[in-house]
Amino acid sequence: MHIFDHTVRASDPQVRDLKQVREPTVVVHNDYSSRSGFVCLRENLGDDAESLAQGRFQILNVWRPLVDPVEDYPLALCDARRLTPADLVDTERRAPNHSGEIQLALHDPAQHWYYYPDMRPDEVLLFKTFDSLDGGVHPCSIHSAVRLPDAPADAKPRESIETRAFVFYR
Repeated sequence: MHIFDHTVRASDPQVRDLKQVREPTVVVHNDYSSRSGFVCLRENLGDDAESLAQGRFQILNVWRPLVDPVEDYPLALCDARRLTPADLVDTERRAPNHSGEIQLALHDPAQHWYYYPDMRPDEVLLFKTFDSLDGGVHPCSIHSAVRLPDAPADAKPRESIETRAFVFYR
């Protein structure tokens, strides 16, 4: 295993400004395309990437709340068994310090979505965002932050951290 990224997010703009963190993403997406998972491996593991790419590897996300509990904008995940390749559109993503490729997701009524209400900091979600098996086209976990229509007006702003890791199989 190799941990390579951490992102802290906050739904409150004042908290984001104060802590210099990102907003929860409300775009339904997967973090990697069949190409960008291999690019991420090369960018993060340099000289070892070529030999590691010969075996199976996955990129996993570990998502954890930093507030107790998450009352609004929880992370929602789609059941990967309900995804088809036609549901995913490879899309360029540009950030100030990096350009890459993610997958945006198209709506399909057959998709089943889940979220875990009132998650607490001692709970985590672990989900797959890339699998090198068959060139990275195996189902992944599309995800998004979701605004809950029945969230209390005084709901605590969401704060969370996500950590990304490579997992290698022999």
